[in-house]
This record gives sequence, structure tokens and C-alpha cells, in this order.
Amino acid sequence: MTDYEHLKVAEFDHWSLYVHGSQYYLGRVYLWAKRTDVVDLMDALPEEREEFFSVGTRVRDALQELFQPDLFNYAALANVSAHMHVHVIPRYKTLRTFEGITFTDHNWGKNYAPYDTKFKIPEEKLILLAARIRDTLQA
Repeated sequence: MTDYEHLKVAEFDHWSLYVHGSQYYLGRVYLWAKRTDVVDLMDALPEEREEFFSVGTRVRDALQELFQPDLFNYAALANVSAHMHVHVIPRYKTLRTFEGITFTDHNWGKNYAPYDTKFKIPEEKLILLAARIRDTLQA
């Protein structure tokens, strides 16, 4: 994995939580398995599955508190990164703003992909987003 430590939100026993570099969907994060020899989510060990659902619920609730998404998409594709990880993708019927940036879910009611990969927010805003999610998780 490329060095994404600056986007890390939290560490757990079996998973690490990161802010996704693309924030086309405000609050998009992913849970990255610490075990290095697994790709397929169905190969998760019982303790990894248990923690995944426990942590995943906390993450969803934190994102709900912060941004009030209308629903969530979850994706475990491993197409680009052949490693077990799951994206948590908040979806929005209406505009959201964060730190003066407006986010519009142009795909509302459809699959989250494809989306505008050219939409970028400044690195310092990504780091701030990670901190906000971290603080909400710890509250």
C-alpha cells in the first residue's frame, strides 16, 4: 500500500480506517485489513468479521452524525488494490458543504461509479476531514 498514513483515521486490532483520497462523496472512507495475505472479504477470519461489523457500525454512525447522508454504499472490489478492504461511501440527495467546499452527489439514485475522478479537495482538507471523523469516533 502506498503511504497513506496522513489520511489514517483510526487503528483497530484487525483493521485500519482511512479517508479516501477522492472525496467526490463527502466522508468516503475505507477499512483496510491488517492481515496482508487476504484479498477476498469472504476469506475474513471470524475475529476480523466481528470487528469489521462492530467498527463499521461505529464509522457509519460517526459519518451520519457529521454529514447526515441519506444512505450508504459499501464496496469490496479489490480491482485496483488486491487486498481485503471495504469502502464506506455516504450518498446524498442534496448538496453538502465542508470547509467551504460544496459536494454534489450527481449519481444519487444510481451506482456510485463512475464518478468525476478529477474532483479533488486540498490535502489539508483531507487531513482535517480525517481528524473530524477521528474525533467523532472517539466521542
